[in-house]
Amino acid sequence: MGSYWENKFLQKRWIPLKKKLKLTPKQKSVLIGSLLGDGALRQGARAINVNFKVEHGLAQKDYAWWKYAVFKDWVFTEPKLSYRHRENGEKYLKSWWFRTIRHPILTKFWQRFYKNGRKIIPNTVEKYLNPLVLAVFYYGRRFLSEKKN
Repeated sequence: MGSYWENKFLQKRWIPLKKKLKLTPKQKSVLIGSLLGDGALRQGARAINVNFKVEHGLAQKDYAWWKYAVFKDWVFTEPKLSYRHRENGEKYLKSWWFRTIRHPILTKFWQRFYKNGRKIIPNTVEKYLNPLVLAVFYYGRRFLSEKKN
């Protein structure tokens, strides 16, 4: 883990990059479709802004990488494998995941899709819906239902 000063240096380098970022219509649709399903916006304890975390099971590797390609400008590292441990200490693969940088644009979505730290469906959800939003939502739900069966 880097030192405090290394982290401060990196954060200063990110400022110009962050200022250039805008959500494309495709990114916005994938974000909303994900939030309607299992996607999450996360705010750290001392963070001002939020990031978008994508995590999909091993069978959804291609889907996780597709979302990464959509958000590549917002992400500094490629998707990674997540591991868990069984009660006996044995390590096993769980999922593919990545997260975006924290950004004020994402915080605006957090304010719409979260109340008291819990995800909600906003009353105005219909204004966000389009075919890509629905496809992302459906695809994520399909894998969730297959996982439960």
